[in-house]
Amino acid sequence: MSKLWKIIIVLLLASAVVAVVSLKKAETKEQQAPVIMESAAQSIAIEVNQPEKISEAANQPLTMNIEVVDSKNLPLMIELGSDQCKPCKMMAPILEELSTEYKDKLKIDFIDVWKNPQQGRKYNIRVIPVQIFFDANGKELFRHEGFFPKENILAKWKELGFDFEK
Repeated sequence: MSKLWKIIIVLLLASAVVAVVSLKKAETKEQQAPVIMESAAQSIAIEVNQPEKISEAANQPLTMNIEVVDSKNLPLMIELGSDQCKPCKMMAPILEELSTEYKDKLKIDFIDVWKNPQQGRKYNIRVIPVQIFFDANGKELFRHEGFFPKENILAKWKELGFDFEK
């Protein structure tokens, strides 16, 4: 009889393990969208390098007045982020400046992937913010994860063959 009970207990435990694994797989399938979160390493680096900007930006709502240009002959930079993400909030004024200063030379777009998760899946992002550079034909040229200073963005565009300063 004790051998029979041991077998029953082992079978019950095995069933419980299978059930837990099945539930975890079901949860994962429901959440097929990539995990979109700000990288701790990026946040730490930003906080170390620019603590005053982080504290100011973290307490302000993200508002961006980016003017989208209809011309299809311009290169495009898309930022995928969120209005709740600290590095994304720090990027907002940079995107606005680029949009204003280079409005006839460069298109800028911002997509909130927490409000539009399908866009995160579309662009296959892992963390936010992500900046994706496209040429005038829509071909992806480069992508960057995390905070990206304005001068580095312009330098990358120049490296890619687009000098907006001319």
